[in-house]
Amino acid sequence: MQINKILTRVYVNDAEKSIEFYEELFQKKINSRFKMKNPDLEVINIDNLLIIVGREEELASVRNTMATFSVDSLQEYKEYLLNSGATIIKDIKKVPTGWNMTVKHKDGIVVEYVQRNVN
Repeated sequence: MQINKILTRVYVNDAEKSIEFYEELFQKKINSRFKMKNPDLEVINIDNLLIIVGREEELASVRNTMATFSVDSLQEYKEYLLNSGATIIKDIKKVPTGWNMTVKHKDGIVVEYVQRNVN
């Protein structure tokens, strides 16, 4: 079990404006970019930043998620977290980059866990 990367999440309404700013700030280009259907959001990754883009109504459904942890095994983390008093908010499901789940830790913090596809 290993956390490979922790991504800080920012929630915005204007993708292009944010991309321009954060690419310049980080001096790096986009790692990935894809659209989600439900809720209707766009997800953009630049270095350790996850930019979540959408209308306020759509962002409201995910805004309470504080971070994204990229892990090597979602199933192992699910078992560990459940045994540690966490609550699964959204169980493991397929997403464009691999698999994810959303968990509320016993301290109340909500975190998305992602296991990326291995190419």
